[in-house]
Amino acid sequence: MGFPYMLVGYMRVSSESDRQNTNLQRDALQAAGVDARHLYEDRASGSKDDRSGLAQALEFLRPGDVLVVWKLDRLGRSLPHLLSIVNTLKDKQVAFRSLTEGMDTTTASGELLFHVFGALAQFERALTKERVTAGLVAARRRGRVGGRPPSITGEKLESILAALRDGMSKAAVCRTFGVKRTTLIETIARIGGAEPT
Repeated sequence: MGFPYMLVGYMRVSSESDRQNTNLQRDALQAAGVDARHLYEDRASGSKDDRSGLAQALEFLRPGDVLVVWKLDRLGRSLPHLLSIVNTLKDKQVAFRSLTEGMDTTTASGELLFHVFGALAQFERALTKERVTAGLVAARRRGRVGGRPPSITGEKLESILAALRDGMSKAAVCRTFGVKRTTLIETIARIGGAEPT
């Protein structure tokens, strides 16, 4: 990476309360060389997308700069989210450093560690997809299909279908049997019957 570059720090605590503050993170970032004028912070849960401090830090960064955090979980709410942010930095030609984990994409070993994280996140997504697919297959073998259970079943369904075949309107069926029109239409579509008028 070319020099000179600017170190930009990002800090986050999960709460607006006075019990949580950024002092520990601030001290660590400044000890690592981040100028106090280039520190950005948020007081919000990691699960929130609208973090104005992070948005300001990302806007301020220029190619060649380094975004520094005290710990990985201060930046991303999950591994895929963290990787997404770091990839955005990479696209802007901005490096990333996490002090606690020792990840530093300005070094070869840090870049390797980042790629390992990426591979693990991809592996995790593949495993999740595999488990969901296997679960659906197992459910189908047992006669279950995904989605909500049918609302109209048994004798009630048979009575409704008979009434429709005898010419009763859908509106009358809904009033008589106490079902919603959308539920009636979905049920008819599910059982594959032609939709009565």
